[in-house]
Amino acid sequence: MEADPDIVGNEFAESLEAACRTTVGDSLRSITYFTPESFAQVYLRSDLDSDADLAGFVEHETDGFRAKRAYRGSELGDYAFTIRAFENGYLTRVTVDGHGVFVTTDGLTMRRSEDVASALQTVLSEREVPQRA
Repeated sequence: MEADPDIVGNEFAESLEAACRTTVGDSLRSITYFTPESFAQVYLRSDLDSDADLAGFVEHETDGFRAKRAYRGSELGDYAFTIRAFENGYLTRVTVDGHGVFVTTDGLTMRRSEDVASALQTVLSEREVPQRA
């Protein structure tokens, strides 16, 4: 898994940030876009350090691609998104057709999680998965 800032163009990055800002506002901490092979941090709030092990997070969050298959046919319905709670914030992960996004936030209600996941699903669905050269 390697960082590749070229997988996210300016227009797509702006769409992701707008979707997140509209739903979670100033509690947005970061946005990371990923595919099974690479990732790019799209946004990091200015008061946060950029020294997180982003590759480690992304490697773990690519499990979202397998989750769609693993939970297929469940009585709960189709897998939609994942929320993770941490001591200092929350992570919401969404995957659609071979690419995904996870956002980190300060506080987060279930309703806001659903809203940001829905918005991100829409943005991801409107973009083709970038192909590696």
